[in-house]
Amino acid sequence: MTRDIALLTNPAAGRGHAHRVQDEVVVRLRAAGHEVTVLAGADEQESVDLARKAVADGVDTLVALGGDGMLHQAVQAVAGTSTRLGVVPLGTGNDFARSLGIPREDPLGAADVVARGAGRRIDLARTGERWFATVMAAGFDAAVNERANAMRWPHGDLRYTLATLSVLPRWSAVPYTLALDGVERRVDAMLLAVANTDSYGGGLQIPAGALPDDGLLDVIIIKPTSKLEFLKVFPQVRTGQHVNHPAFERVRVRSVTVAAPNVIAYADGERLGALPLTVECVAGAVEVLV
Repeated sequence: MTRDIALLTNPAAGRGHAHRVQDEVVVRLRAAGHEVTVLAGADEQESVDLARKAVADGVDTLVALGGDGMLHQAVQAVAGTSTRLGVVPLGTGNDFARSLGIPREDPLGAADVVARGAGRRIDLARTGERWFATVMAAGFDAAVNERANAMRWPHGDLRYTLATLSVLPRWSAVPYTLALDGVERRVDAMLLAVANTDSYGGGLQIPAGALPDDGLLDVIIIKPTSKLEFLKVFPQVRTGQHVNHPAFERVRVRSVTVAAPNVIAYADGERLGALPLTVECVAGAVEVLV
């Protein structure tokens, strides 16, 4: 069945190889019988505007070609609509694709996933008018994200590991005030994340076990511990084994308000802004091709 596909691209993705990959993906999708239009904004806002117009015009599928930042832009357009979301990963982390089993190092394989059109309806998170698909980092993890974004080298997962080692020596526990489904709680934490999926930061499974289709958000709290103990446990976040550590806590909620002094939150690797922020889970907000 022929489908109308809009391909939202980022010319800087894939370390400058996006144009070549874009052309190959377009050829692959058209060979599968689909109509393809390429959308390439000059900046983030123009990309979102182009994507929203395509959705308003009734496009069947919006495909994000790039990293989790490009995915974040696409999500702003498709959330709560009947337009399906496809992903062709080309970024540094590609955690959304990782969580949903979409090929991360094979763009044409990911294009084939889009072409086959097997849909899975998942939840999205919303804070104000902003949507996100993966995880909101609101502590040490956000500081690592900011540091990683400023690094030109290395590429891939190692960037986040080096950023972690750079930030940790000067980090201390943050006093948080949380409202968990309306129940207030105060807690000091090294790290606090609000997760829809089970991976962020280039494969860090800090929210291991989070499900994107359970109608809930996983609030992950890492309680204060020594830096030496943190470094000892940190390698376990690649496998999810850290969830057995006594400093780890998970609370599943439909909505959460997170407040703390001098903390900037990130989601899908993109800057959201300063706390406090209220995040709610919107169940089944988008259908993803997987």
